Amino acid sequence: MDPKPLDQSVDKPLLAVLGGERRDPPPVWMMRQAGRYLPEYRALRADKGGFLDMVYDPPSAAEITLQPLRRFPLDAAILFSDILIVPHALGQELSFVAGEGPRLAPPLTDASLGDFQPRMDRLQPIYETVRRVKAELAPSTTFLGFAGSPWTVATYMVAGEGSREQADARQLAYRDPGRFAAIVEAIENTTLTYLLGQVDAGVDAVQLFDSWAGSLAPREFERWVIAPTARLVERLRAERPQLKIIGFPKGAGGKLAAYARETGVDALGLDETVDPAWAHSVLPDSLPVQGNLDPLSLIAGGEPLKNAIRNICDALAGRPHIFNLGHGIQQTTPIAHVETLLRLLGKPL
Repeated sequence: MDPKPLDQSVDKPLLAVLGGERRDPPPVWMMRQAGRYLPEYRALRADKGGFLDMVYDPPSAAEITLQPLRRFPLDAAILFSDILIVPHALGQELSFVAGEGPRLAPPLTDASLGDFQPRMDRLQPIYETVRRVKAELAPSTTFLGFAGSPWTVATYMVAGEGSREQADARQLAYRDPGRFAAIVEAIENTTLTYLLGQVDAGVDAVQLFDSWAGSLAPREFERWVIAPTARLVERLRAERPQLKIIGFPKGAGGKLAAYARETGVDALGLDETVDPAWAHSVLPDSLPVQGNLDPLSLIAGGEPLKNAIRNICDALAGRPHIFNLGHGIQQTTPIAHVETLLRLLGKPL
């Protein structure tokens, strides 16, 4: 399918910042902004069933994607989906256990990729969700698609679930790097297809979530985070030269500068543990930065929230900046605190 050209006649503030412009106030969105902290999401889930049922039901997924935009003056919609759609498309079975999170079966500790029958048809409902959202989205709102980065997705595929230290995947990468590289390559190839499909269905930009990037030693980080991400970015750009890509290597810390330099992402997401003043001092001056409010400060509200917002905006005032959280918004976040955040950022409600 031929790529759809971006409409240059409509001002999309967040997309402009991804292109290197500075905006005051900064555009804002929140990771996991479509989800459990919203009563309308909880009501829909009670009516429709489980999480995965909603992800694969385009009317429900589109409604959830749009819900926060109806409440708040956010500059981006983020597709309601999950990073484990890619292993599901590769043929691993996916389920969500209440109170425990996702499960992939069989785990690659007990099976091999050759045991799976790929099911690329599982990507089609996600593309339909994108088309439905695009048809209803305000022209000035940037539409963000996403996928998990190869390392993080591999950790789930190997262990069959999330884990605190990602020990199974790390041990496999040390013990049998050839086999682990084959897993990463399969994820890479499917992720390329998946993200190109999202772009062709209507997203404006994409984010690569590397939620477990912080668990690796420096040389392993180079091999399993930076190198696969760089390849994926290069391949995406070869297919869709105008596409803007945000990299979010959570926990990378002191390796952020190398990640920014070597992956070629258009913007870098910072988690809440990163000092924004330090990040500003070590990253290229023109690189757009996204982040990085602690989600717990949003729950706390009051002076801690005001001080945190001020600190981030002051530290990143000299570069293109997208205001966001350092990770996903939490279920117990008061709606009033989100409204306060937006008012403090100069976003009229």
